[in-house]
Amino acid sequence: MRILLISSSYNSLTQRVHVELQWTGNEVSICLAIDDDEMIQAVNGFQPDLIICPMLTKRVPDVIWKRITTLIVHPGITGDRGPSSIDWAILDGEPEWGVTVLQADDEMDAGPIWATRNFPLRPTTKRSVYREEVSALAVEAVIEAVGKFRDRIPPVPLDYDRPDVRGRWRDPMKQSHRRIDWQTDSAEDVLRKIRASDGQPGVQDEILGMPVYLFGAHPEDVLRGAPGQVIAQRHGAICRATHDGAVWISHLRRAGVPAADSFKLPATVVLGHLADAIPLDPGPALPGRGDQTFKEIWYEEADGVGYLFFEYYNGAMSTEQCHRLRRAFIAARERPTRAIVLAGGRLFWSNGIHLNVIEASENPGEESWRNLQAMNDLVLEIAQTQSHWVVSSVHGSAGAGGVILALAADEVIIRDGVVLNPHYRSMGGLYGSEYWTYLLPRRVGHDVAMALTENCLPVLDREALRIGLVDRLLTHSPEDTFHTQVHRLVSGFVASPAFAPAMARKRRQRRQDELRKPMSAYRDEEMARSGESFFKPDSEYHTARARFVRKLPPEHTPERLVFPTATLPQPKSHAA
Repeated sequence: MRILLISSSYNSLTQRVHVELQWTGNEVSICLAIDDDEMIQAVNGFQPDLIICPMLTKRVPDVIWKRITTLIVHPGITGDRGPSSIDWAILDGEPEWGVTVLQADDEMDAGPIWATRNFPLRPTTKRSVYREEVSALAVEAVIEAVGKFRDRIPPVPLDYDRPDVRGRWRDPMKQSHRRIDWQTDSAEDVLRKIRASDGQPGVQDEILGMPVYLFGAHPEDVLRGAPGQVIAQRHGAICRATHDGAVWISHLRRAGVPAADSFKLPATVVLGHLADAIPLDPGPALPGRGDQTFKEIWYEEADGVGYLFFEYYNGAMSTEQCHRLRRAFIAARERPTRAIVLAGGRLFWSNGIHLNVIEASENPGEESWRNLQAMNDLVLEIAQTQSHWVVSSVHGSAGAGGVILALAADEVIIRDGVVLNPHYRSMGGLYGSEYWTYLLPRRVGHDVAMALTENCLPVLDREALRIGLVDRLLTHSPEDTFHTQVHRLVSGFVASPAFAPAMARKRRQRRQDELRKPMSAYRDEEMARSGESFFKPDSEYHTARARFVRKLPPEHTPERLVFPTATLPQPKSHAA
């Protein structure tokens, strides 16, 4: 079946729907909903049997949906309507929410229903709900809807008289609904309001006299102060007191300035010199998982295995964050364990260098260089580890250098639903580093490595396993979580007779690889190519980065997404 995806951006859900539909044998093309002409031209050019809109912020022209069946993925329960679906669900404390695939109609979100899924609503951020439950169940619902369309099974009209239709129209949530009263709101109230607004549009507020939007809220168990007072800072985040506790805020965006000049950054970066007076609270050197405070890195041990978690906002890793993670890895390596699991975070493994921090720096070229060198130092530390078996446990999706970071380990385990983007070139032709010219071909072979980096398309979990990009794919459930399965596998392995021979092979392979070509040579070659992007004034990388960070709409749909037909070559056996 020929399916056209019309989406406002090629976001995580659109990517996953794209690769899942391709995996099931459909011909899929992408159109970014830039304007009516772009959408109409895409329909006329591709001539789809069906149109699916995974994420849409503008209306599909009538001339399209009245001629071709057009399905909308709406992040709400049956009957829910309006553009602030998850926002209202979190703010109202709904115990259950859902995702619905419905047909485009004259009224917004009021068309007949093709498929729906519900899920328990966790006390978490809108970003987390969208990237996990909504994305996973939206794929299921889309596959069901496509099957019904193919089999000519008609959709069910929306009927508010049915007892199972609990949704209703909700107006767009305004900042007046999100507003925080620091004198009367509890810490839980503040957390819920910021979580309902993360990652867009944020909660409008004022900190130390600066108008800002708030993002990235975390609870705090120990620190206290006068309500509204900014009482601490740590690793770019700030802590603000409520009448019954305190809340950490990791990121801010300037308010009252042109939209193109306002993008999310660590809170203290936005505050600038105003942050100088905020007391520094470094927190525990290596906090545990259960500590209720702001932490980007934490550690735990069990059965001879150390687990190093790192949860960076949107998966971006600044120069300093790379340095901190490298120091934490070295500290974990000094523990009396036999294996280290790089567990990443729940939403993201890593997306490589921190483009927002780079864009905000005085010299983006120099900061790009420093950031990539810091990533390289981290990758090198992992790849040259001889004392431990290192496992990358990838629960969240990864992109660019973040994928290569995972490949520095001896074994890569991913969760079902993870999408990988192992390429750099879509960012203005950036060559990239992180030793990718060594780590990627040694797993998948030269031809597949070149296809992955040149095609610039996402890789589905099953495809990553097929080509040898990863070693294991695990299906998790509430009863047997991904982390529990990883622990069972790794702790069992380090206690088994197979562990010592595997460590011997690992050390022997590293010696042989170094003799064949030193890792320093790969790094020098990669950085020389990347430096061309960083230090040429007319570099397309600087233009692409600025557009990405400032969320400037694309002028047209990238050619790589328009009916991509490129397939990956058959992989060669990769090194154990």
